[in-house]
Amino acid sequence: MIRGGTLCTKSRSLQRLASKAIRKQPTNDILVLRYHTQQHARRLKHTKSGFATWPSTPLDFSGSLGSSLCIVGGALFLGMGFYKYVNSAEVQAAEVANENKPPAEKENEEEEKEPEVITLEFPPQIQYLIIGGGTSAYSAMRAIRKRDVSAKVLIISDETQAPYMRPPLSKELWFSDDREAAHKFEFKQWNGKWRDIFFEKPSFYCKPSELDAKNGGGVALALNKRVVSVDASENKVTLNDGTEIKYEKCLIATGGQPKNLRTVANAGDEVAKRTTLYRKASDFIELDKITNDVQSVTVIGGGFMGSEIACALGHKGQKNGFQVNQVFPESGNMGLVLPEYLTKWTTEKVKREGVNVVTESSVNQVTMEGDKVKVTTNIGQEILTDHLVVAVGLDIDTSLADSAGIEIDEKLGGYRVNAELQARSNIWVAGDASCFYDVKLGRRRVEHHDHAVVSGRLAGENMTGAQKHYFHQSMFWSDLGPDVGYEAIGLVDSRLPTVGVFAKATEKDTPRAAEEEGLRSEEVQESGALAHNFAPPAPATENNEFGKGVVFYLRDQKLVGILLWNVFGRMSVARKLIRDQQKHEDYGEVAKLFKIHSDDLD
Repeated sequence: MIRGGTLCTKSRSLQRLASKAIRKQPTNDILVLRYHTQQHARRLKHTKSGFATWPSTPLDFSGSLGSSLCIVGGALFLGMGFYKYVNSAEVQAAEVANENKPPAEKENEEEEKEPEVITLEFPPQIQYLIIGGGTSAYSAMRAIRKRDVSAKVLIISDETQAPYMRPPLSKELWFSDDREAAHKFEFKQWNGKWRDIFFEKPSFYCKPSELDAKNGGGVALALNKRVVSVDASENKVTLNDGTEIKYEKCLIATGGQPKNLRTVANAGDEVAKRTTLYRKASDFIELDKITNDVQSVTVIGGGFMGSEIACALGHKGQKNGFQVNQVFPESGNMGLVLPEYLTKWTTEKVKREGVNVVTESSVNQVTMEGDKVKVTTNIGQEILTDHLVVAVGLDIDTSLADSAGIEIDEKLGGYRVNAELQARSNIWVAGDASCFYDVKLGRRRVEHHDHAVVSGRLAGENMTGAQKHYFHQSMFWSDLGPDVGYEAIGLVDSRLPTVGVFAKATEKDTPRAAEEEGLRSEEVQESGALAHNFAPPAPATENNEFGKGVVFYLRDQKLVGILLWNVFGRMSVARKLIRDQQKHEDYGEVAKLFKIHSDDLD
């Protein structure tokens, strides 16, 4: 078959070729010519490709055929050159036009683009399936692989990043002087070594399609995927793209999404563009970029995340020259955890970090005033700000409850599981989403990093047949500036009766000093949360009445919770006391176990 270029309606070459073909006995179709005119269209048989065939015998390629091919080739060469010139000009014109478009129009065009469809191949059946890609998911995977070295594990996560630690997102990354490294989620630890927030390097995980071939076991990771239903009777899950996967054992570790205030959610699109619901790694990158060019930021929420991110932004605001406000309804920072006297003292410390703290105030209305967000509180105070950060807790993801047939705890939220963290046959739940039965403290649901580690590990062990109940008390911690840090365990609730024993602090009784001496609890060190680049702590003074100490939380006169205030390296003692759950007559004597006084030291 010969392909020719475009021929004019009076083409002598075409006529000569046609005449020769007609004079000979026709046998098969061998001449193919592109046509662009009605005359050629009538002369040639039309096909879908824009080519036509002429019935003939093999042509005699002597004489004029050679010149015809030269003409055709020349036409093709010129045509291709002209097409490239025109196409290049059109591309350049489009690029210039796009550069001249306003940013808003460019953003709208980007939003209109169809999202990229990521297609993954999955094995027909998975030995261990983990739904969720957070700390509890990773901890469970490690426990499974430790007990079953040939285990094949699939982690399905709706995030864009491999499993990572969340604590540095509100702590270490904000205090790094190397912003380029911070945007790679890298930070320097107290020992001077660099690390990132990811639990494993990318090479640790394989593709789901490669998992079956891993004879010695392996871990596959599927990102940007979401499980939308679980069929517990068939041991099968369905993904958001319709893919069905069968499993032998399944762990639900879906955590939750950050809550929003109704007044903020209903304030309109312009407010939504200026609001961050802070939780994920991508939120850190976004908020760090936003705060490079603002005059003020307002944090709503006075709990763990709200107070930590307020201090972190206050640190940056003092360097970059923007104001940080913090608004919440409690009487002071961490008001749901600390006794009232301690929360008010803590608030004064947060203010020293450059934060304008507005206590006992709830958000009544959020509107736009020009290009600023106006926050109106219940007492009529108005705050104009460039950006909002909402940190008011989690909405636990229990979207799989109906399909899986798992009960949701109406009081505490989350999936109800037993002491072994099992919800149904072959289904376990760990992390923030698990409402578990603690044999010492009753039914609980905990939202802290160490609980994610502990519950994930226990669920993973039980998925491999360990049959262990929840007994290890997880702990949590928070640092609010250079000279305020605490670690806590058990039921730590400001509504419970408390007994506090305090002593004067020295310059060694600070989070930074404890990090340098290696005194932080093992759980804190394993989390990587030891990298603060704080300014030097304020020197201890005579008025520093709550410099360091221990707060005991009681229920029915039994010790159920302990908070160590600027006391480090004593968590094992606190854990034993919670496990024993004894009544104590003199908590001053109990406090000596934590060596808070100089004469208690070894």
